This record gives sequence, C-alpha cells and structure tokens, in this order.
Amino acid sequence: MENITDEKISEIMPDENVLYDVAELLKVFGDQTRIRIIFVLVQKEMCVYEIANLLEMTQSAISHQLRVLKQARLVKARRSGKTIFYSLCDAHVQKIFYCAMEHVKEQKS
Repeated sequence: MENITDEKISEIMPDENVLYDVAELLKVFGDQTRIRIIFVLVQKEMCVYEIANLLEMTQSAISHQLRVLKQARLVKARRSGKTIFYSLCDAHVQKIFYCAMEHVKEQKS
C-alpha cells in the first residue's frame, strides 16, 4: 500500500455531500429483494410481471422496490405500448453488483 500522508488524505477527501450520497446509494443495496431484482436485471430487461413471477413475489412488492431503485438512479424504465420494461441505468450498477458478489465469494473461500 502506498505511503500517503494525513495531509494528502485531507486534501483529496471528497466533499461531505458526496460522501453522504455514496452512503445513501449503498443503503439501497442493503435490501435482499432489491439485490435479487438487480441480479435479474443484470441478465436482461424485464417487466414487473416477469420479475414478480421469477422471484415468486407480488407485482405490488416488486413495483415498490423498483420505485426505490429508480429513485436511486440504479434502474430505468422504458415503455412499450402498455408495458413498462426495467433495466439497469448503466454499467456502473452491474459493476458494483459484481464487485460485491466477488468480494462475498472471496470471503467464503
């Protein structure tokens, strides 16, 4: 690990607002149902009905969690006729998810 001074750390420390936003984002990942939804959406775009069937949950419960994920800008929606399809907002979400999975699997080895 690089030898870095306390002064340098203070200089590069992100703004408190940025750190707060990071903490809030990570809280969203702190729910097993939301993690399951993210896993599904890593695989492919899906509508609420498909996610609910796959996870054996109610559409209402899935919709609620998708709303939380959407507010956190982790998931986006696309309308096709009467159906709304959900997908991950960008590759960062997938990367965060896979890094967490890798870390957990590494800890269990």
